[in-house]
Amino acid sequence: MSPALPAGRPPIRIDGSSFVIAANGFSEGPSQPLHRFLLENGAKTVTTITHPLVKDGSNEHWVTTESIGTTTKRVRKLPNRPPLTYAFDPFVPLRPPRANVWFGFNCIATAQGIVHRSIKRIDRVVHWNVDFVPDRFGSNPVTMLYDRLDAFCCTHADGRVELSEAALAGRIERYALEPTIPAEVIPMGAWMADTPQTAASNLESRRVVFLGSLVERMGIDVLIDAVILLRSAGTPVVLDVVGGGELFDSLQRRVANEGLTDVVKLHGFVPDFDGVMRILASASVAMAPYDPDPSSFTHFADPGKLKAYLSAGLPILLTDVPPNADEIAREGGAEIIPFDSVLIAERIGALLGDPNEWAARHRAAQRYTRQFDWATLFTDRLARLGVQA
Repeated sequence: MSPALPAGRPPIRIDGSSFVIAANGFSEGPSQPLHRFLLENGAKTVTTITHPLVKDGSNEHWVTTESIGTTTKRVRKLPNRPPLTYAFDPFVPLRPPRANVWFGFNCIATAQGIVHRSIKRIDRVVHWNVDFVPDRFGSNPVTMLYDRLDAFCCTHADGRVELSEAALAGRIERYALEPTIPAEVIPMGAWMADTPQTAASNLESRRVVFLGSLVERMGIDVLIDAVILLRSAGTPVVLDVVGGGELFDSLQRRVANEGLTDVVKLHGFVPDFDGVMRILASASVAMAPYDPDPSSFTHFADPGKLKAYLSAGLPILLTDVPPNADEIAREGGAEIIPFDSVLIAERIGALLGDPNEWAARHRAAQRYTRQFDWATLFTDRLARLGVQA
């Protein structure tokens, strides 16, 4: 059981307070909706520090300070060769603004907040873990250093957040953590009030969508194989692939070489998440064919794309890899499929060809997702960490 806030530490109210959000990566994750939630609940200022995450991404470090009606932004360009260049992150900026709460979305970011708390520039620090990866960088000294820093943050921050119960348990076991600070699970959510929805009329366009980083563990090649099988069998289907990553160039070549440009639409990385949601809402089936490799960190994750699919009301076909796969299948209208292109093709064709089953799954996705509205999640869980709306 997570401990309560220490006695004598009153909650910090969002209204009129200042916050820092430090994270890596520019894609939609919990840091972006947290930023919006804080501002909508009266935060005086929210400073977002965003560092590069992957080697094929931007080399820009952003420092953006925002209040209602006012935004200032600074950009610093540095070499980007992760994981070694993560060492630059704590020095951008050298002197962050004073704040009531610092949210660090990885151990390096959290450690930076702990340092500034020690010199009285920050009141409280929350260590917000967006994943859990055993042997993150392989069996080498870099992983050992990362684990030591992560364990330090888990015991020296003022509160801790995990995306899933599996990640919470995995981190506790790996570091032999004692329940010394408040810890909460805040899963990925969605802004339900302004999320566009798919419709039954989309079945006519027969669009299948894949959202995510284009890396081996995501199973994109198996999905394209399934689409080719459907086309060969005379079943019309279009696959929208939304995302960038290390496989993007090779997929682009494959699509061109195999004459699939009318079947597979590679959108690349879409920085505007509203644009992502519009693509999802135009589809009829969403795909998550994760490779069942036991070393994949998806076994501990709460993949954001699944909540994006659900919030758009999309029926999902996914492999049994994420820890919440069974729950989403049981309650959210999803279906667990084997990691096999032939069987994936069969299930896509069957779902597209059955309007009644599609409609039932669409309604189940809408019902299930209501509990993951960002405003509800943040209001409830942050209050237990001493940050009240």
